[in-house]
Amino acid sequence: MKKDNKKKYHLYKMDTITLSFIPIVLLAIVLIITWYLSKDNVYGMIRLFDSNPGIILITMIAFLALHEVLHSVAYVIYGGKFDKIIYGIELEKGILYCLCKQNISKNNILHSLLYPFFFIGIVTYVIGIIYNLPLLLMLSIFNLSGCAGDLVMFSFISRLPKDIEFSELDDSISFAIYTDKDISKYKHFGIKYISENDSIERKDFEKIKISKASKYVLICLIILSIVSLLVK
Repeated sequence: MKKDNKKKYHLYKMDTITLSFIPIVLLAIVLIITWYLSKDNVYGMIRLFDSNPGIILITMIAFLALHEVLHSVAYVIYGGKFDKIIYGIELEKGILYCLCKQNISKNNILHSLLYPFFFIGIVTYVIGIIYNLPLLLMLSIFNLSGCAGDLVMFSFISRLPKDIEFSELDDSISFAIYTDKDISKYKHFGIKYISENDSIERKDFEKIKISKASKYVLICLIILSIVSLLVK
């Protein structure tokens, strides 16, 4: 049922406190499954991390960067413009992000949300199990647990009318749904409704934004990796 004939932006924000528990649950579930399927691979992952934690952590960050690249690939494949896509790193908050600063279709955002989950989550996990590749398996599990927010958003947006448009805002946890429908009845765990506006403002942005804290974290990890190699 339409609220009126005018399209409006319905603003939402991810509840980071609530959603912080889902990755832990996902991680526990996938680790239990992995232990059941291949205990040797679990031991292999532990040995890998113990051998050089700095290098493993840097590799994990690189894999998370690939996660965001896959989001952007799907954005472009399904109609988004590359010059409207930005990337960011905020390791102090434990996040990397990819934002599409334009209105895109429901089909576009749903595919974008699932690309990292499927290609470097499910597919790489299966390959890691079949070919006994502990490093690939570790990265896949890490990525799957990091898909919590994507899966929550997918579940929410998939229930909305098919003609809605999706847009990300200026921070990594907010988004807007552009529609003339009344979508106030759609509630979801981990997502808060903020307000309804006729328009949204988008600030000027850099293509790639790395916080100062992230730079320091990366430097520390590189030093840790070098020290670990020298000690061994």
